[in-house]
Amino acid sequence: MPSKVLDHARELIARRSVTPDDAGCQDWLIARLQAIGFSVETVNQGGVNNFWARRGTNAPLVCFAGHTDVVPTGPLEQWSSDPFLPVERDGQLYGRGAADMKGSIAAFLAAVEDFLAEHPEHPGSIAWLITSDEEGPAIDGTVRVVEMLAARHERIDACIVGEPTCNTTFGDMMKNGRRGSLHGRLRVKGIQAHIAYPHLGKNPVHLAAPAIAELAATVWDDGNEYFPPTTWQISNMHSGTGAANVIPGHADIAFNFRFGTASSVACLQARVTVLLDRHALEYDLEWEIGARPFLTPRGSLVEALSAAIQEVAGIVPELSTTGGTSDGRFIADIADQVVEFGPINASIHKIDEHVGVDELVQLARIYRRTLEKLLHV
Repeated sequence: MPSKVLDHARELIARRSVTPDDAGCQDWLIARLQAIGFSVETVNQGGVNNFWARRGTNAPLVCFAGHTDVVPTGPLEQWSSDPFLPVERDGQLYGRGAADMKGSIAAFLAAVEDFLAEHPEHPGSIAWLITSDEEGPAIDGTVRVVEMLAARHERIDACIVGEPTCNTTFGDMMKNGRRGSLHGRLRVKGIQAHIAYPHLGKNPVHLAAPAIAELAATVWDDGNEYFPPTTWQISNMHSGTGAANVIPGHADIAFNFRFGTASSVACLQARVTVLLDRHALEYDLEWEIGARPFLTPRGSLVEALSAAIQEVAGIVPELSTTGGTSDGRFIADIADQVVEFGPINASIHKIDEHVGVDELVQLARIYRRTLEKLLHV
């Protein structure tokens, strides 16, 4: 397995799959999976490549999910080596996507190949759900495969997403859920006027300031066992014509909630509206749900993966729901359990992205042991 997982990782990293271009990664994966008995369906839409692969027809269905696309490299001259020419240095494998998440996909493949070599007549079923649109807008990616599966009432019992989840030590964290994201675009209305005659105008920045202060100070909830308290933050604020002698006619404020299961979308929206109305503002407010929170409580998947991590890496992983969003939010609609686990995330999206060679080897072993535990072989 050690040489196999490294060979797989090099093969994937060498393909310049900057989102949403797959650059042949999925064709290579599909050929490998078909060779070991998987039936494959491609779901390509809007310039995005996706596939669903399944081996077996019985329950439980265990799925490995991930993405072949990577973020842009940034300035090439700042890389120590070509980001699409995988290089090993000091026990690390360097290249764009090494940690996020071609390394995990390589570990998926090595784990499944070794598992099937020993258990060709395994109980249950194994599946893969792969997209090239996770690092981009995620409109025609995983969600399209989920829609196809939902339409035919095909459900997943346990799904492992290979996102890089570990913080400082390999094995120290797995994600059993993610917070939701709720965007608001607020326009506070005033009256434009000459700045020397403030009595003829209404400054929307001045009017909005007390409401902004209250929004920033509000405790939206206290979180719960799995999620931290909800946060509210302004991301952008703009007002004015650019002239130094004009009271602006309106102020535009973009803000975001990151929230868990302790608050609902409707509740947060209602509380914001009540607060703005109490400040007697004249305003327009538009909402956009970026992601709904999802959660997998302790159960067979969390316990199996946790036990495998302890066996292989010798560490008890922390359960966490921190971080941004992932495609787990889509998969949760058709999966009873969704958990994310992958390598250390310290270098993801950075110049000189890398993953530990030993991490990849351990990761493949963890995925295989988890598969054995879930399929009871």
